[in-house]
Amino acid sequence: MTGRRRAGAAIAATAVLALLAAGCSQGGNESKVDVISTATAAPTGSVVDGKVIFTVDGVPDVVATVASGLDTPWGLDFLPDGRAVVTERTGRVLLVTAPEVSDGKPTDAEGKVVEAGRVAEARASGEAGLLGVAVSPGFAEDRLVYLYVCTDDDNRVVRATLDGDRLGPLEPVLTGIPTGTRHDGGRLAFGTDGYLYVSTGETGDAQLARDKKSLAGKILRITPDGEPAPDNPFGDAVWSWGHRNVEGLAFDDQGSLWASEFGDQTSDELNRILPGEDYGWPLAEGDAGPDRFTRPALTWPTDEASPSGLAFSGGYLWMAALRGERLWRVKVAGGEASDPTAYFTGQGEQTSYGRLRTVARAPDGRLWLTTSNRDGRGDPGADDDRILLIEP
Repeated sequence: MTGRRRAGAAIAATAVLALLAAGCSQGGNESKVDVISTATAAPTGSVVDGKVIFTVDGVPDVVATVASGLDTPWGLDFLPDGRAVVTERTGRVLLVTAPEVSDGKPTDAEGKVVEAGRVAEARASGEAGLLGVAVSPGFAEDRLVYLYVCTDDDNRVVRATLDGDRLGPLEPVLTGIPTGTRHDGGRLAFGTDGYLYVSTGETGDAQLARDKKSLAGKILRITPDGEPAPDNPFGDAVWSWGHRNVEGLAFDDQGSLWASEFGDQTSDELNRILPGEDYGWPLAEGDAGPDRFTRPALTWPTDEASPSGLAFSGGYLWMAALRGERLWRVKVAGGEASDPTAYFTGQGEQTSYGRLRTVARAPDGRLWLTTSNRDGRGDPGADDDRILLIEP
């Protein structure tokens, strides 16, 4: 762990005494125990590498570091065999295997990281570079991986086959998305309908979000070959519009699409995405603006969020926050979002891991969470950037 750890021991006194008594009964095997829990009542837990790891009423906690020493990991999706395809904004494509965890304890210090290839066309400048990744739903047959790349000329979706642990040549799928050094969107996600959803930003030109003919400031819905999905609302690739910068996409268990979106000065947003709807930017931000625009499901002050990655697991949306340096958990039911709760804030008893970029649900039900402390806006520790394994 880096110097970012801010752990306390202000939990229920009975639980602390019980743990200390258990440790002292080992006849000289005592060790320092850091309590890293948000619990306020007597919890249950286990000691992992000298730290008590608690899970109380579904409170998430870190059980292992999957990988460290990365440079701004951005996209993350899983292969059928459980390995993750991870992109770095610098252009590297990595294959990452998590360490095995037995009884809440990792059997190895970290997982295995293999470089599958590099995307030379990626322009790593400002917020641009190699961004999102999505594994084809038919990967077992087609071996395809989709990537969102910021080039000198445009932002684009490309794909390549993954043969073993090597990435093949890139094939353009959708080109001509406006590019810039900020607000490039970049998240990719396949829906249960088999179509690929693509989030784009307005590249700092707010009026592009108002232009339905532009691919900027939109959520797009395309076929795996890059054509507009046949029942899109405007007959082109656009699925929704009026967005500033969407960096998170996730489907809940009812098939609803949710998006996390950067606000400007007042409000970051969590939006439920409906086809053809106008989310208002730059004429609306958060709950402010004319009533004709679709309102966000939830909003946050910008210093508590700057939301990026989004995942759905266990009835909750999990949202990674950059400036807010925390992981948000949001209850989702019946198309409604409620009860936002923050973890890893660095306040009180909680540990801070700095800027958090991406969260994804692994096939085994755990969450993978990436830091983004080397993105030019963070305060990196010696091990950053990292991928953390979370038990939700």
